[in-house]
Amino acid sequence: QVQLVESGGGLVQAGGSLRLSCVASGSFSGINAMGWYRQAPGKQRELVAVIRSSGSTNYADSVKDRFTASRDNAKNTVYLQMNSLKPEDTAVYYCNALVVITTTRSYWGQGTQVTVSS
Repeated sequence: QVQLVESGGGLVQAGGSLRLSCVASGSFSGINAMGWYRQAPGKQRELVAVIRSSGSTNYADSVKDRFTASRDNAKNTVYLQMNSLKPEDTAVYYCNALVVITTTRSYWGQGTQVTVSS
């Protein structure tokens, strides 16, 4: 059984910062890509950032130069540093991981709410 647990969400004023964390636990051989997605009310879930086991990253255009994804492979943890937050960043943020057991499977966290007030 693999679990992803996010933390670090909350309420912040526009221009502020938050740091999200996501820890993977369970029995597995390794983790390939880890990513952050978000879903605002009435909208589809969208990719925010992905970081591969090599450390290479990709970001949505809307968060480039404001958000930074990083990971600690020894701790099976991925982070999302969010700076210069805007009201349009308000959403539930979900962690995703491609976990290697006998095959590679995708797992999701339960989500953490980020609310940015204007």
